[in-house]
Amino acid sequence: MDGKGAHLAFKSRWRKTDEELCRHSMSFILHKAIRNDFFQSYLYLLERLPLVKLYALTSEVINGEMQFYARAKHFYREVPATEEGMMGDYIELSSTDIESSREFLRKFIGGPGKAGTEHALDCGSGIGRVTKHVLLPVFKSVELVDMMENFLAEAQNYLQGKKDRVKMYYCYSLQEFTPAPQKYDVIWIQWVSGYLTDKDLLEFLIRCQNGLKDNGVVILKDNVAREGCILDPLDSSVIRDLSILRSLVEKSGFTIMQQERQEGFPEQCVPVWMLAMQKDPGLP
Repeated sequence: MDGKGAHLAFKSRWRKTDEELCRHSMSFILHKAIRNDFFQSYLYLLERLPLVKLYALTSEVINGEMQFYARAKHFYREVPATEEGMMGDYIELSSTDIESSREFLRKFIGGPGKAGTEHALDCGSGIGRVTKHVLLPVFKSVELVDMMENFLAEAQNYLQGKKDRVKMYYCYSLQEFTPAPQKYDVIWIQWVSGYLTDKDLLEFLIRCQNGLKDNGVVILKDNVAREGCILDPLDSSVIRDLSILRSLVEKSGFTIMQQERQEGFPEQCVPVWMLAMQKDPGLP
């Protein structure tokens, strides 16, 4: 069930109360009845509402939305605007990452019923590593969005020789960014979804639907926890497990076309998954 993680998060709040109440008292019986009714109501809403305002599990993990975002921005002020900085000192994995991304992208572009190759959007672009090696070899034009102004400034040097095909540099955090309507064949979101709360990721994915052309595709590539939701205190990001990530994608109105695990990374690395999604054809 999609709400299992949230159910467990809420359940833990009641544990101390359960232990302190007399197991044979009327107060315990009443408490238990109220608790069960509350959980059932919460899970019903979680299943029925198209937009869940905030998953309890991730909300507890991040310990405050404003601090969560501020800590991430503070971390990236110290990150060099280089390929090594973009790869978090795992530069030796860059070529493996790029090749897998290229192969995954090729499955969804060109040909009848597939995405076109006119315009792409690189979300959380940094200096444009994905733009340079994955998107520009395929698309006629690419736009970049990142919250760090110095990364986008360096992108203009890093992408020299291809700058005429990079049409815009948007300096925004994704929770504040709205893609232009019906403009993009592919929206690429790599190693940035963990910097958004569940609420903001869900709402951003909904806005991405409006930014896609017919047959357009969103590709999300990110670290994926083996279980649950984990906070990385170093850069103030969350790592969600695949079931939580899929739940957010599906609740946004996207249909997951294919998912694939990144191969070739060392076993000690956090697993990385790629998800390709299109707007649910049943939605307006």
